[in-house]
Amino acid sequence: MSRVSGKPYFVYVLWSPSGHRFYTGISEDPQHRTDQHNQGISNWTARYRPWRLVYLEGFDDYTDARKRELQLKAQKPGQGFFRLAGLDPARGGWPVSGFSGASGRPPLVQSTSS
Repeated sequence: MSRVSGKPYFVYVLWSPSGHRFYTGISEDPQHRTDQHNQGISNWTARYRPWRLVYLEGFDDYTDARKRELQLKAQKPGQGFFRLAGLDPARGGWPVSGFSGASGRPPLVQSTSS
């Protein structure tokens, strides 16, 4: 949990259908952060809008979230990234199973810290 807000941290992965790219980050509010990326606030992500949130994993501790973020980034764009995140490259980055897409949001994958 954040010492300041008391909220958990989330590692998130965004997919850009137009740029065929992934973006991985950490946020206490991943939906708000996705909105910021789609509004063009970040120079790098502004080039590849729109972004879709395709992976979300919760952590109680920033250190654990950062380790997971770096683990995912180290694998990208290889098959290890897709395996670790449970994403299917043939489906444009959508999760392999268990997500109908009706909510417009990915499932919360897991909370791996205690």
